[in-house]
Amino acid sequence: MRQVLLDTETTGLDPAAGDRVLEVAAIELVNLVPTGRVLHHLVDPEREVPEEAARVHGFTTAMLRGKPKFADIVDELMAFLGEADPIVAHNAPFDFGFLDAELQRCGRPPLDRARMVDTLELAKRRFPGLPNSLDALCRRFGIDLSQRTTHNAVLDCRLLAQVYLELMGGRQPGLALATARVAVPVAGPQAGGGAGPAVARTPRPIVPTEAELAAHAEFVRTKLKDALWLKPPFAPAGEG
Repeated sequence: MRQVLLDTETTGLDPAAGDRVLEVAAIELVNLVPTGRVLHHLVDPEREVPEEAARVHGFTTAMLRGKPKFADIVDELMAFLGEADPIVAHNAPFDFGFLDAELQRCGRPPLDRARMVDTLELAKRRFPGLPNSLDALCRRFGIDLSQRTTHNAVLDCRLLAQVYLELMGGRQPGLALATARVAVPVAGPQAGGGAGPAVARTPRPIVPTEAELAAHAEFVRTKLKDALWLKPPFAPAGEG
């Protein structure tokens, strides 16, 4: 199952009022695991960046001068999105609305809303009445926010990948072995054969090969009756 996490930064809040995309980032997931494929572009918005917007994301008009225009990167963006289903974003209608406005300027069709998954809506259903901003969800799930001093599309995508995994029930509390060093007691020379001092061990995450992933997908398809993974929104495009 291929999914893409998407985020944009913009000159303002309303594409209908002339606000434009100035940064776009996307991260590829396969079976909810980042593959390492990342798309990222700073974009010349072809207009001034208001001071209040620059305070949010840190990008000024001068910093974006000379960067490619959206029309210059649209082919690469659409190729990266490919047939990914879903396309995941936090407050997704905002990002889709801005991208649709940019695509229209390029003579391209809008993004299919059937592909859109909004993690803000997922969070509201899971945590009704609670703050569900990306920052709030990171704090709730114990995700490190120390690098997020301003909005940044790539960093926000990386944080969203962890949040999305939590919202989909993919990580259990206390099992974050890939990001922590674990203290393991080892035998020592103490009288009585007791354990010695704890020794820090670096976890070694197991990453399945492409062949193992394919074998698992075939097992789910042929051996499991009424498998959840073969139903929307989990099923790949054209299945389910």
